[in-house]
Amino acid sequence: MQVLLPQGWPRPKGYANGVMVSGRQIFVAGMIGWDAHGVFHTDELAGQVRQALQNIVAVLEEGGAKPEHIVRMTWYITDKQAYMAQQAEIGKAYRELIGSFNAAMTAVQVVALIEDRAKVEIEVTAVVPDAG
Repeated sequence: MQVLLPQGWPRPKGYANGVMVSGRQIFVAGMIGWDAHGVFHTDELAGQVRQALQNIVAVLEEGGAKPEHIVRMTWYITDKQAYMAQQAEIGKAYRELIGSFNAAMTAVQVVALIEDRAKVEIEVTAVVPDAG
């Protein structure tokens, strides 16, 4: 993966402005903070982020991919203030489960998600490099 950083631009913290890759693509639908059985174990944003990231890792593994293959993430968050207040805990979960990779990311606040208890939904695109 090549991180795209135009000359003179400062490096963003925790994500890349763009990446360039080639290989087998995997598209992960929006994952929310419930477990494999559709059960929420917390209503706290950081806990739901951790579970959503665990769900993403599980789907990637099913496709023969790892977190390091993630090239793009889109986060839909229902409470910007909670996100800002829990950034340290969210960042810790991200580093533990995903790593410190350079995915292109977008985060937006939304009014609500389809599942009423969901505080976050994260969708992912991953690219597994061609063998050779």
